[in-house]
Amino acid sequence: MRYLFINSVYGVGSTGRIVAEKCRQLRSEGHECAAAYGRACADNGAAQLIRIGTKADYLVHAGIVRLLDLNGYGSGAATRRLLRQMERFRPDVVWLHNLHGYYLNIGLLFGWLKEHPQIRVLWTLHDCWAFTGHCAHFSAVGCDRWRSGCGDCPQLRAYPKTYGPDRTQAYYRYKRACFTGVADLTLIVPSEWLARTVKQSFLSGYPVEVRRNQIDRNIFRPTPSDFRARYGLAGKTVVLGAASVWTREKGLPDFCRLREKLDSRYAIVLVGVTEKQKSGLPAGILALPRTADAEELAGIYSAADVFVNPTHQDTYPTVNLEARACGTSVVTYDVGGSPESAGGEHIAAEGDIDGLAEEIRRLTEPAAVLL
Repeated sequence: MRYLFINSVYGVGSTGRIVAEKCRQLRSEGHECAAAYGRACADNGAAQLIRIGTKADYLVHAGIVRLLDLNGYGSGAATRRLLRQMERFRPDVVWLHNLHGYYLNIGLLFGWLKEHPQIRVLWTLHDCWAFTGHCAHFSAVGCDRWRSGCGDCPQLRAYPKTYGPDRTQAYYRYKRACFTGVADLTLIVPSEWLARTVKQSFLSGYPVEVRRNQIDRNIFRPTPSDFRARYGLAGKTVVLGAASVWTREKGLPDFCRLREKLDSRYAIVLVGVTEKQKSGLPAGILALPRTADAEELAGIYSAADVFVNPTHQDTYPTVNLEARACGTSVVTYDVGGSPESAGGEHIAAEGDIDGLAEEIRRLTEPAAVLL
């Protein structure tokens, strides 16, 4: 069979690696794959690669979003070229991933899909953008306007950021018109939480399959390292946090508050911190830059006593899976799909710093808790 994937990136970032790995798997099974991407690419030789548009197209589309909040309206010429290439490739299956990212015209793409009802369409949702009038996540602000049509959006400055007027009601209707009515479309989500959420949206008419995100267990496994010795952490209980980009939504301020709740026996280590962020952290937090070396990260996970993920919005975070695969238990908030990937045992209510601290102590001082 012929599979054609569409994603903002290929082979890089979490979604890009998922697409590249799926292409590799399908090719090993004898299928033919093409992968269309909007921006970054790391070729693994598993697919025919199709670049959608140019950097100039991307910048123009991003500018439209910044000024007018019209994400998915731009990139018309680039999308038409893509559709001509899709006609030549003749896919049996079109497998969509992230369609946001300033590289694709969703109206043109879904118009083409509806004109080709014989093609099976799969769509892996990595976030909630497909059924909102603007945002990719809404849990952190407690917004449920996506249930009824959006409007009066509290997150216009969140990705995909805009400084223009609130067009979220109109964009919600536009997305609903684009995304509904495809003859053979199945939605794939990484968590039960997202499956339940999708079933409350305008995409509820499509079948939904839960397929958990996977990690490379040849890399993420208990890994000896000199991490503790290198940073003077001998004798400390290491509380680890890691993110590719630390934000309020990822819980960076929560770690600052957590530092106040844990005594000096505990060392908090954060991976992925920028120099600017580092300067604003309180004493007692070891801030390290992001590492692109997965094996080094596995060594850090393995050296920790507990991994804490105080995320305020997530569909199924793979950092939880990575930590657990390295033998480190996870504490997280009861938010989105994070409890599912954390194992569901050491969960605190969102924003409950005392609850986080209690779960950390429960894991690292079991005898004290029992007393």
